Amino acid sequence: MKSPFKKVIGIDPGKGGGIAVINDKNELEVHPCPNRIKDMSMLIDICLNSVAAYRTQVFIEKVWAFPTDGRVGSFTFGQNYGQWEGILYSHELDPKYVTPKVWQAHFDIEKGLPKNIRKKHLKELAKEKFPKIKGITLKTADAILIAVYGNEAVLGTKYDK
Repeated sequence: MKSPFKKVIGIDPGKGGGIAVINDKNELEVHPCPNRIKDMSMLIDICLNSVAAYRTQVFIEKVWAFPTDGRVGSFTFGQNYGQWEGILYSHELDPKYVTPKVWQAHFDIEKGLPKNIRKKHLKELAKEKFPKIKGITLKTADAILIAVYGNEAVLGTKYDK
């Protein structure tokens, strides 16, 4: 089944996160998360590249602060998350929220792995999905897999290598 969308965007909303765009030709574009809000907004413009909002589906990781997070880190993270939401809605994009547990379960990611090992595994999985793409990093791997999850699990599209 072909997706009704011309583009699917996956966003890992942290400052150390990224954005991945998969178009209807199975082409992938990746970007690390910009540091400034105006750059975040310009990046969404670039990612849309004249494709109407109603032909674009965004999947953003639904995240929250943990009690072990410091106050400044939690505030900064929440601020960045809210900025992404505002930018998406100002571009008339209605994101679908997906928790890490849900999108990682789609790829059968082993539970309980130490963070550094899990992140490396996710990076390798993203590289397996798109072996010809250069620039897949720890910053962009989650975003790529969130976009793939959206295509496969929610929209019913399979993206082959």
